[in-house]
Amino acid sequence: MILTVLLATSVTTLAPADTAYGTIAVAEAATQEGQVTREVLDTERIVRSYFRDIPVMAEIARCESTFRHTLPDGTVLTGRVDSDDTGVMQINRRYHGEKAAELKLDLNDIYHNMAYARYLYETQGVQPWSASAPCWNKSVAMNI
Repeated sequence: MILTVLLATSVTTLAPADTAYGTIAVAEAATQEGQVTREVLDTERIVRSYFRDIPVMAEIARCESTFRHTLPDGTVLTGRVDSDDTGVMQINRRYHGEKAAELKLDLNDIYHNMAYARYLYETQGVQPWSASAPCWNKSVAMNI
């Protein structure tokens, strides 16, 4: 696997240890304060890889967050309608925060966010994302 890191105008290629998540491209850019910020460049690829066994979940991520987990400033994406909806899978903290904490999952972390979404799918199916069904149902139906 190759991890590509962009630092300012240079590109560095690293060979990280194998992980369950595959290869992740990360951008690094210095802020005005001199701090380095990192953001995932290919969230869609990460989501589709993680949910390769449950394709509908990738379509749900597309509809819920347009495959975004963080905003350009590095903060975690929250919902426009409900600010408790968090991250790439738009997990609602008000309803699921306690259970996520019990499972030792941090919904601000993309992989934990997807792991909790997988837990929801395995226990409730796609019902937690029923509000966005008009969007993802069309894509799923076209891929059958």
